[in-house]
This record gives sequence, C-alpha cells and structure tokens, in this order.
Amino acid sequence: MQEAIAIPLPAGITASSLLAMGGELKSSICIVQGSVARLSRPAGDLEQADELRGYRQQIDRLFSNPGFCPAAIAIDMHPDYLSCQYGRQLAAERGIELVPVQHHHAHIAACMAEHGLPAESKVLGIALDGLGYGADGGIWGAEFLLAGYADCERLGSFASIPMPGGAQAARQPWRNTLAHLYACGWDDMAERFGDTEIMRFLSGKPLPTLFAMLARNLNSPPASSAGRLFDAAAASVGIHRDQIEFEGQAAIMLEKLATSVWPQEADSYPFELLPDDDIIRIGWQPLWQALLADLQRGEPAAHIAARFHRTLIDAVTCLTLKLCHDRGLATVAISGGVFQNRLLREGVTHTLAAAGLTVLVPERIPAHDGGLAFGQACVAAARLG
Repeated sequence: MQEAIAIPLPAGITASSLLAMGGELKSSICIVQGSVARLSRPAGDLEQADELRGYRQQIDRLFSNPGFCPAAIAIDMHPDYLSCQYGRQLAAERGIELVPVQHHHAHIAACMAEHGLPAESKVLGIALDGLGYGADGGIWGAEFLLAGYADCERLGSFASIPMPGGAQAARQPWRNTLAHLYACGWDDMAERFGDTEIMRFLSGKPLPTLFAMLARNLNSPPASSAGRLFDAAAASVGIHRDQIEFEGQAAIMLEKLATSVWPQEADSYPFELLPDDDIIRIGWQPLWQALLADLQRGEPAAHIAARFHRTLIDAVTCLTLKLCHDRGLATVAISGGVFQNRLLREGVTHTLAAAGLTVLVPERIPAHDGGLAFGQACVAAARLG
C-alpha cells in the first residue's frame, strides 16, 4: 500500500496475514503480516462513487499479488457500511474467515496497540464519536468499555436520544436540539423557556409530525451519540442551526466559540448518572434546563459554549473515575472523532491524570474513523490467536 503507516503489533499478538476493511467515513484499510500492521492513509466517504472505486481498487491490487492470502478479513459490525459489504463479499468468494468487530471496541484497541499495551491488558476505554453500530444492534456513540484486545464489555454510555429523521439529524443540528428538549418534557420546557430564540425557532417546525415520529420511533432511531449532543448544543446557541456542510462543522464552531473565553469561564452545568440495567448512563436533562435558563437570561453564547464543554469534561471524568474504582482499573484509553476537540481531550486527560490514572491518547493513529482498520486488525489477531 502507498503512504501506509507501519506499526508493530502489541507483544503477544501476531497473525500470519489479515485484512481489515475499516469504516465508511475517512476510510482506510490495514493489513497484518506477522507482527507488523500497515495502515493506509484515510481517504474519504465511501458513499461517494469515486472514493468507493479507489478503495475497492486498492484492495483488488492487494489480492492480485500472489503472495497476499489473508487468513481472515475484519469488518465493522454495521450491516450497511459499503466496506463491510465488500468484506463479506470477498470472504464468501474466497473462503476466508470473517471477523466482525464492534466500532468503538476497534477505536479503543487501536489506541491500546499504538501505545504498546501487551496482549493481556485491560483498560477503561472511552470512545466518543458520532455514530457506530452497537453490539446490541442499536446506535452507539459515547461508550465506556472494559476493553481488552479480544473482547470488551459495555459499562457506561451517554443517554440514548432519538434522531428525528434518521440520517437527516446528522445534517440538520436543530433536529437534535428538538429531540433533547422533547426528552426533557417538551410542554414543561416550552412553558418555562418559550421566550428563548431556540424555542421560538423550533416552534416554527412541523411539531405535530415530529412529535409523532418521536413518540412512535418512526425514522427516529435512539442513539447515545456524543456528536449529536454537540450538534444539539451548537444549534441551541445559533451555530449552523439549519444545516451543516461537512461532518463535525457545528461542533468545530462550538469549540472555537468556547475557546475564545475558556480561561475566563470556569462554570459548568449539572448532569446526572442514571443506572440502566447493567450500565450507567449520563443524563443531560439538568444540563438542558440550566443551558436554556442561561439563554433566557441573555448570557453570551461563548460562555454557554464554554460551560457546555466543561460539563462534558466533568461528566466523562466523573463516570470514568467511578467505573475505574469499581473495576480496579488504572489505565484509560480514549479515542473517537469527538476527542479531536482539544478542550474536551485536554480537559479529560488532565483531570484523570491528576486523579492518578494513566491516560492513553491517539498520537500516530487517527482518533477518528481513519484508525478503525488498525483497531479491527488488532482485535481480529487477538481473537484468532
């Protein structure tokens, strides 16, 4: 592969030959031969015809080499990813073992392996991103995992909030604000904060139709997405409320706004920890009540953005410290595209390190989905022994 990054596999993990197919956005592939992995540079969105064509040609060139005969193909668990569909096709045509790897597990495994943690290691993995197919068939996006290379256990998550309109919610940030406020009890929020700009804006939408969708789970899949929470907060203060032009645009602008007043703004909003079966979820209703109260008082948008970021730092570190204490863990690995946010990444790592934990952060391997293939390869190699 051209422009590939060579990374040694962790001690105790080897594979004769593997191919990992990566994800859908910022797609990359990874091959393993012996104790070395080679990760291609991230490309683009595979839903774009030219990107998909180049991606498949790169893989086809690998298979045209007589010396390339992978023992297994690792894929994401998402049934609709084009990379997964091609991986399943190749595995079926060539009689190669297929190894599905959960999206967020791959993120954490990549970070662990980059830092050379040996095969038997266990960490508390924090993966924050937009969307990833969950082990339960749902949509995940903010996950706290007890992670090794071969397996992982979900210990915590952000509260799941519906995405009205499905994929449209990833392109229109206001939909996520509406969903969060609906989950808080729309009638109460409208009565208390109906004079705010965001509530007036949302009231101009076709609310009966949207509320019917949300109530009946019609084209409104629940998602524990960190990315959609950022979109919701951005829209609430007027950032790219109607439409974004590229992935993460609203969140990037929200971080920029927060950065402008970061040293002067130390306040944060409340949140809650909610037991939910075998996991603990971070609930955001207290945040939204306090954030809308700030909007109602006319607080500057930059200060609201900073308080939102500090709240996420507080919430993530609070749950992390609890889970590490409960499970006797001393090492934390963080990854996922949302951790490209400098304020969030540095706030979380500094707070956890001050509490005595070792915190691993992606350095050479991308935190976003461009690093998924490497993580998939490490998980597959560990499972195959």
